[in-house]
Amino acid sequence: MEKKRIGKKVKIDTSGKVLKVISYTLVIAFTILCALPFVLIISASFSTEAIIAKEGFGLLPKGFTLDAYSFVFRFPKMILGSYAVTIGLTTVGTIIGLFIISMTGYALQRKDFPFRNSLSFFIYFTTLFSAGMAPSYIWVSRYLGLKGSYLAVLLQLLMSPWLIILMKNFAKSIPFEIVESGKIDGAGDFRIFYQLVLPMLKPALATVGLFLALGYWNEWYLSSLYLGSSVTYKPLQYYLYNIINTANALRNSVAGANVTVTQLPSNTLKMATAVVATGPIIFLYPFVQKYFISGITVGAVKG
Repeated sequence: MEKKRIGKKVKIDTSGKVLKVISYTLVIAFTILCALPFVLIISASFSTEAIIAKEGFGLLPKGFTLDAYSFVFRFPKMILGSYAVTIGLTTVGTIIGLFIISMTGYALQRKDFPFRNSLSFFIYFTTLFSAGMAPSYIWVSRYLGLKGSYLAVLLQLLMSPWLIILMKNFAKSIPFEIVESGKIDGAGDFRIFYQLVLPMLKPALATVGLFLALGYWNEWYLSSLYLGSSVTYKPLQYYLYNIINTANALRNSVAGANVTVTQLPSNTLKMATAVVATGPIIFLYPFVQKYFISGITVGAVKG
């Protein structure tokens, strides 16, 4: 009898180890597949344009060169200024946006807030229908007078209906008894929110903050509409976008001249700009990873 139990235990332990090996193997394989495109981008950014045009991309640099990065950093002051503008917009916009979105989501789930259903409907309605680009442009540039100002980019990305809904659904998990206990102790609504509710919203704050930060960091379209040439330092993505357009125009202008087109960076320049734009923001994710999964799962169901 005892031998059978030992044999069964060994069988269970063996199957558990096999399952772990298979799971770890699949996770490692999936991680490598996700990392390969980024390795390919980095490799191509250090490769020679002529070899890339002839042989294609590879996991290792082909004809190692820094021509693409030299083209990107040919005006160091401009790109450093673009970094400063983007970092400033991302930091300020994320902090203010988190504060507004968290207060809005918290207020919309309060049972004692009489207009919460009506306001929730109007916020959700904007996810289905929007005025379009032309009315938004006229409103921001003519009536608000923000054309040529960084505020035109900052204010329009402060919050979105989806992030408000996400925060609202997460705030539903906070017991209303906490609010009532704060009122019994004589605390006001803002103090209850700041001292009791806000610390319990850390997973949601990390999730929404990550989305806000990525939105500000990757923004270029609004900058092209409202900033253009009216500001000295443009946001990073828009500045890099202009560099690529300049390189393409230069290639077209020298086509047929003494300079061969393959001597000018094009594909390698695109890869270098991707590395320059992605590098700093990618380090943000490890700091919010432990909150991200719980925040996105709790607030994923609309209510």
